[in-house]
Amino acid sequence: MLEVRDLQTSFRIDGKEAPVVDGVTFEVGKSEIVALVGESGCGKSVTALSIMNLIADPPGKIRSGRIIFEGEDLLERSEKQLRKIRGRRLSMIFQDPMMSLNPVQTIGRQISEAIEQHERLGRKQALERAQELLRLIGMPSSEYRISNYPHQLSGGMKQRVMIAMAISCNPCLIIADEPTTALDVTVQAQIMDTMRHLRESKGMAILLITHDLGIVAEIAERILVMYAGQIVESASVLELFTSPRHPYTKGLLTAVPRPDIIGNRLHAIKGTIPKPSDFLSGCRFHPRCEYAGRICMERKPLLRKVGDNHTIRCWAATENYVWAGADCE
Repeated sequence: MLEVRDLQTSFRIDGKEAPVVDGVTFEVGKSEIVALVGESGCGKSVTALSIMNLIADPPGKIRSGRIIFEGEDLLERSEKQLRKIRGRRLSMIFQDPMMSLNPVQTIGRQISEAIEQHERLGRKQALERAQELLRLIGMPSSEYRISNYPHQLSGGMKQRVMIAMAISCNPCLIIADEPTTALDVTVQAQIMDTMRHLRESKGMAILLITHDLGIVAEIAERILVMYAGQIVESASVLELFTSPRHPYTKGLLTAVPRPDIIGNRLHAIKGTIPKPSDFLSGCRFHPRCEYAGRICMERKPLLRKVGDNHTIRCWAATENYVWAGADCE
């Protein structure tokens, strides 16, 4: 359904072009839930906005690559053509509902606007459809809430409104950018149940962007691990959780609190993600990697297959690698 090929998106930072997304390649199949995970600042949201072709130019620009959706390259479509696709076939749940919702319009009006645009329904019919959508996604007292303004809703309710807007025209793919951020665990579970139900009842595919590996384990089928603008590992959920290969992936997994381990300090990956303008040569993770050798500092690793559906971008996972501190010429 979606094929992203060698996507490169840069921003002008500190007076020079910086590759925020660099050579990203992945696929999302029909009715599949794929998770894109990584620390804040690794390029997840920019990848999502690039797919929607919503990168503001300037300061950002999609430099190269292909984004093939239902057989069409979105980067070759005009803005007018993209408006017919966004919201109707391809939709997005944005990260911050308070910033994304219009504070001076009722939620009913905001949901029905896309329905009027794409489904060619009248305002009354569109509002009725909006109320049905609110019931579908579990909004309490939907007949009353449809007349509310965003400030009258809780965080979980706002997120449900964003989901209702995203599914209003029955898209075949939804990009969900941190849909559970700043929500309590009970509401998080309800939101994930809603998304799972949408996949099962309507056959929607979902690209889930998150840093919460607990949510990923519950809902996703495949995981893409992103670091410094690149995919560094991809595998099925089961394989990645049981047999992670990249040192960064291992670090993320060991940093997750576990109820069966009490008394030990949580693992922390040393250092931070570098700014795009400070990306180094070689492997971008090498300053933080305990296994890094000379080859990691000098040569850029490429994605390679280590299993049927498992790929990794790492020198340290190759055969005959000489471990940290040694020459690897």
